Amino acid sequence: MDISIVIVNYNTSKKTINCINSIKESDTADLNWEVIVVDNNSKNNDVEQIKSAHSDVKVVENKQNVGMGAGNNVGISQAGGDFILILNPDTLIKQDAIKVMYEYIKDKKEVGIVAPKLLNPDASLQYSCLRFPRIYTPVLRRTFLGRLAKKYLNDFLMKNFDHNKTREVDWIIGSCLLLDRKLLDKTGKIFDEKYFMYFEDTDLCRRAWGQGLKVVYHPQAKIIHDHMRESAGKPWYISPFLDKLTREHIKSWIKYFINNKKHIK
Repeated sequence: MDISIVIVNYNTSKKTINCINSIKESDTADLNWEVIVVDNNSKNNDVEQIKSAHSDVKVVENKQNVGMGAGNNVGISQAGGDFILILNPDTLIKQDAIKVMYEYIKDKKEVGIVAPKLLNPDASLQYSCLRFPRIYTPVLRRTFLGRLAKKYLNDFLMKNFDHNKTREVDWIIGSCLLLDRKLLDKTGKIFDEKYFMYFEDTDLCRRAWGQGLKVVYHPQAKIIHDHMRESAGKPWYISPFLDKLTREHIKSWIKYFINNKKHIK
């Protein structure tokens, strides 16, 4: 099999169903592929709805919400494809995006990850490829201090390069990543499960580069990503107290920098 597509679902059945619809409607000619949905113990009859809409999709049911990285690892463990496509439920495949990424990576032994151009629902560019963060980057992005560091944040978000050109990048937002199985570590997993949510994609790309494998942004492949920064929905000074996702973001931020402190200046 060429590609296994893994989608982690948590109370997002409508988006997951629409995502799978877009896969089936896209141009995947000559590709042999499968879809694996991992449900992280949703509470809204999500599994039944997904199975009803797409009876040909494999659905794996976790008994608890294990998070994004671990959920994807569960799907990857069930995958038969030579390459793994990680998709978030809030994505829609455009045209031949999957085929474009596959044709790019399939014979390039030096490439571990390739990702598409992400577009907002209004078709505007979403900044999805970034430079590796410094320890203070989340503070600048979440607080008023970012107004004093616009040049740095623009550089972090790579706003100053032509997003119509294919290029190697530090890391890419994990909404849509085509991965080579070479990224499997000694435990047989791709994502580090210490990250419940957030920074698992940053960490994966850093480890790929550490293995000598390139991370590539490929804008000829296009995906719609209906992205909401849910962890940034409340004012920075109260969100850690009121918002679980903000707390998860902070915990992952601390874990990432502790885990990578010898690599980060």
